[in-house]
Amino acid sequence: MEKISAYIIAYNEQEKIADAINSVLWADEIILADSYSTDETAAIAESLGARVVQIPFKGFGHLRNQALKACRYDWIFSLDADERCTPEVRDELLAIAGSPGAANVYFVPRKNFFMGKWIKHSGFYPNYRQPQFFRNGAMRYKPDPVHEGYALLTDTRPAYLENAIWQFPFKNFDEILHKAGKYSTLGAQRLSGEGAPSGMFKALGHGLWSFMQHFFLKKGLLDGWAGFVIALGNFEGTFYKYAKLHQDRSEWHPPPSPPLTRK
Repeated sequence: MEKISAYIIAYNEQEKIADAINSVLWADEIILADSYSTDETAAIAESLGARVVQIPFKGFGHLRNQALKACRYDWIFSLDADERCTPEVRDELLAIAGSPGAANVYFVPRKNFFMGKWIKHSGFYPNYRQPQFFRNGAMRYKPDPVHEGYALLTDTRPAYLENAIWQFPFKNFDEILHKAGKYSTLGAQRLSGEGAPSGMFKALGHGLWSFMQHFFLKKGLLDGWAGFVIALGNFEGTFYKYAKLHQDRSEWHPPPSPPLTRK
């Protein structure tokens, strides 16, 4: 059977990294692609046998491509710190790595847990991202700062796993707000690079459309309050992404404030 490298990207994830690494201890090597965490993330990873590679953060596309360079084996399994491999996915991946007729690239479904329940709608299941299991050299990521795309380097079509990994996207409401701020900043950078139009009405329109997509079209309303919070979080992230783009292109300077002295 061919060997498998598992890589995990992280920054200040000391509360999550142990569970993520423990879920891939079956891999032939585990790489933590860290961006100089200031907490115990790297130390915890090393204590569990992972090889830590420090990569300056220049966007998620660049980070993932650098992580690929650190992988030494035939197959690569990509996992984030808020994701967990399941026994069923482990067995499926090991079977693929031992099969001569396997595809070169696989999408992996993700099952999200939020607000005490498994999310069945809201665009959160099966929630495919980029391919997460592939032969070394079969794909690379596009240099996008966030929501990075990918390019296949193989002529064979991607396949899909039957079993799902778990994802815990938000620990609490504070993390929703934190991610909305972080990802909207990176998203504004991406929009700027694409030359996208900006404006506050565009920010509002895109935000409202994102809410409607997740809550109505993707049936988030069937997930109850969890679906509403997910849709609202997508509204905020999308609204501020376009609002920050408009901010970056505007010249909003405060009026001058000269020193005041007694006459």
